[in-house]
Amino acid sequence: MKPAADGGGSASAAGRPLQAARGAVQAVATGGRYLAQSLRLMVGLPDYDAYLSHQERTHPGEPVMSYAEFFRDRQDARYGGKGRIGRCC
Repeated sequence: MKPAADGGGSASAAGRPLQAARGAVQAVATGGRYLAQSLRLMVGLPDYDAYLSHQERTHPGEPVMSYAEFFRDRQDARYGGKGRIGRCC
């Protein structure tokens, strides 16, 4: 009779469900981040993290606005601050 070839195969087979679960949790977390970002954009909340990554990628070395400055700038752009009239007609 041949001995059963157990080797290391059973240990890796036992780890597969755990890896699949981790992948599923990561996919749900990523989807949640995208959903949250979409909802913020739908209601008009600016995305400061996207602004920071854009500034770092396309304008390195330039000063970056604080969150408060960024929020005020986006509010002014949306609702017509700084002397602009915020209406459609």
